[in-house]
Parts: sequence; C-alpha cells; structure tokens
Amino acid sequence: MPGQPNLVFILPDQLRYDFLSCYGASFIETPHIDALAAEGVRYQRAYSAHPVCVPARVSLISGLHASHTGVLDNGQFLRPDYAACGLRTWPEILNAAGYYTAAIGKMHFYPWDLRLGFQYRAIAEDKRWIHIRDDYYHFLHARGLRRYHGNEHEGYYENRGAIINRLPWECSVDHFVGQEACRFIRDHGKDGPFAMMVGFPGPHCPYDPTPEYATFDPADMPKAVPEAPGDTPKLREQNVAGNRGPWNGVDYAEFTDAHKAKIRAHYAGLVKAIDDEVGDILGALREQGLLENTIIVFASDHGDYLGDHNLIGKGHFFEASCHVPMIVRLPGQAATVQDDLVELTDVTATLLGLAGSEVPAHMDSNPLPGLGLATTPRERIVGQLAGGWSLYDGEWRLSKYATGEVTLFNLAEDPQEQCNRANDPGCRERLAAMDAELTRTIMHGMQEAFFDRRVYVRDLSQDPWFGREGWVRPYPRKAQDR
Repeated sequence: MPGQPNLVFILPDQLRYDFLSCYGASFIETPHIDALAAEGVRYQRAYSAHPVCVPARVSLISGLHASHTGVLDNGQFLRPDYAACGLRTWPEILNAAGYYTAAIGKMHFYPWDLRLGFQYRAIAEDKRWIHIRDDYYHFLHARGLRRYHGNEHEGYYENRGAIINRLPWECSVDHFVGQEACRFIRDHGKDGPFAMMVGFPGPHCPYDPTPEYATFDPADMPKAVPEAPGDTPKLREQNVAGNRGPWNGVDYAEFTDAHKAKIRAHYAGLVKAIDDEVGDILGALREQGLLENTIIVFASDHGDYLGDHNLIGKGHFFEASCHVPMIVRLPGQAATVQDDLVELTDVTATLLGLAGSEVPAHMDSNPLPGLGLATTPRERIVGQLAGGWSLYDGEWRLSKYATGEVTLFNLAEDPQEQCNRANDPGCRERLAAMDAELTRTIMHGMQEAFFDRRVYVRDLSQDPWFGREGWVRPYPRKAQDR
C-alpha cells in the first residue's frame, strides 16, 4: 500500500533500562539510542511480563500472554502446527499487507533456522549456543575463526563471567548483527515497505566486550541493590545452582561487591557497543533516504540483575529483571515521555497498528499509547513464568514463587525493593485482594491456553449437526473461536 512506513524493531538481549543515558544513567553515554528517544516516545514504565528469553519472544511473535501460549520457560515453544490452530505471527500478518519482513540476529526460535513468517533471515543466535551453524558461524569460519565458550577466556571463573573477548571487534557477534542489518537496508530498503527485527545477542552474558569497549571503570558503576536478608533465600539458591550448569559454569556462591562492579563495567561496554551499532543502522537509513519514512521501536526482552539482590541474570519479578527500556521513534515528532503501564508484548499490536493492519481480536497485545493508535490503558501487569507469578498495579507488586516465597513491595515508596510487606499485618487485606485477582487471572489464562483442545464454545446439545453420525469436531479450534 502506498505510504506505508518502514518498521525497524531493535531488541538487544538482556538490556537493563537504567544502563541507558536517556533513562538517567550518568556513567555511560548512549547518544544513538538517546536520539531515538529525542524523536519519539520514551516509556518510563515498560515491563516484560515473562522476563526470560524464549517466553518473552514467543509472546512478542504471537501477541499472546504466556498464559495463553503455554511457553513459560526456555525449554518450551509454539506448537509446530500453530497455523492450524488459527494463529498468525506478526510478520505473517505484515507479509499479507505488502511488507517484506526480515529477522536479523538472535530470535531464539526452535529450531534456530525456523522462519515463523520472516521472509529474510540473517542468523546470529545466542552467545551461549556455540555449536550452531548459523550465518555468524559461516562468517567466522570463512575467516578461520570460531565461537568461544566463556570459559575459554582468561579470568572467566575468577571474574564471574567478566572477560575480554578473544575475537576482534570486527568479528564480534553484535557487530555482525549490526552490519547485517545495514546490509539489508542497503540491498532491500528501497524495494517497498519493509519490517525488520534486529536481535542483538548482547549485552547478555558472558560479559565479554572487545578491548575497544572494555574501558569503563568498575569504580564508576552504580552499586548493586543489596539483598534483603531472609527475604528470598531459596531464589538465591536456585540462581546459584542454575548458573553452575555447563551453559555458564560460573559459581556465584561467593559474589562480592568487586565482582559485581567488574561485571557492570563490562556490561556497560557491551551496551556502548550496541549503541554504536544502532548509530550505524540509523546512518544506513539516512544514507538510503529512508529515515524519514521509518518508524523505529527499541526495547529488550528482559533485564539483568548484575548483582542486584545478590542475583545474576533474570527470571523473577524484581525491577532489574522485568523493567525494560521502550522507545518508539516517530519521524518528525518531538520527544515525549509516557508514564502509562505498558508491556513488552504491546510492541506486537503497535507494529501492526502502525502498518495499518488490523490487530487480531485474540491477541493480548495493546497498541502503545502516545502514538495516535486506539488503545486501552493497562491498569496492571500480570507476570507469569514456570517458577513464578506476579501482579503489579503501578504501585504495589505481589510476586509468588514456586519456592513458596512471596514478596509484596510498594514500588512508589520502596523502589529498590528492600521492604517486603508480605507479612505486614497492615497489608493483609491488600495482599489477599491482590492474591485473589492474580489467581483468577491465572486460572482464566490456563483455560485459554488449551483452546486447541476445546470441543465447543457454545452448548452442542441443540446443534443438529452434532447429533448426526460421523460428526468431527473442528481441530484444532481456531483461536478466534475461543
């Protein structure tokens, strides 16, 4: 369709919002990401309802909450026959609207070379998946190089995963992804409207900047939020045990302030490198005369504790894990800041809406506010993973974990989550009300998750066709008939 804008969705992996200067970080400058915020909308309260890689990404590709996809950890994925269930991914919808869709970098699909509607792919998967023969593998192989496990670097264990990358910057994975995005823009950007998703594998661990970016002083890093003694010791035990696995192999049982500061400095280097790649993407759009007809969405699948609460990585409903950056750059728009509660999955409906496509009624995704799209304000964020549930109303967050631990924080009064009010007699009624609402929501979600097994929506007792021999139920029943 004439006049359709190009769409670029940039998704670094495991990027904290508070390591960007446009979100107030004083120890790092991210001018290219800041430039996106200077020409669009920056969302102050954006959250990943499923702060683990695969659940977050499946919700994005489908527009469905994880309680409806059933994908609650990294070992689950969409059914191979998802299309027969009546589901369409957002790239499939945009393909039908005349867009050329591209996925560059990490997508975390199973299998890794699946397309899920993307017509063009240049693949550089997870930094921890060192045996995948993707496009990045072939790029390295042609140069006599290979991926390295973190433990093949000096100081990996001693520095808790903070290392200097053995590969030169021009062969690093985030640079590869950035340059492949630029290549797509130059080769295909003028072929018609395009929608490109760019998945940077960084700044996910290992914390491995190349020497050019390993320049941040640990002493300049913000201090980690302390662990509240006795609050969630079982989560801490799980976190330590999970990271001892072969994918990582680092033992965080001893995790000192010095370890945390060094990790943060290396992480900042990775963020700085990605900011430069974002600058190159903007430069390629400008060079091709495409920037003024391109909408850019920038977000992350989840954050990284980096030592907050004495934890590393992600996977719970603390701010460091689930609060994410969210920026939408609209050509010619002055900078605005939105304080509404929004979810990462809302990107899906936003991309469709900005392209002029209808958002399917079964999607849980809402268009983001402040962009001129019809939307419904969110009053709460319901988080769900295999090991925990959460309800956040913009002030209070209740989180319940499979360990049996419960936290209740007033984020307005206690932004560092140091005062757990779950056992406070003065919060008993609030806790009960939030717990009941969370339980109702999860129960409803479980019913919706099994839509592919539903025999009927309305009573079949009055259906003459059902009464005849040989009736076969529609299977799987399409999502829109739920």
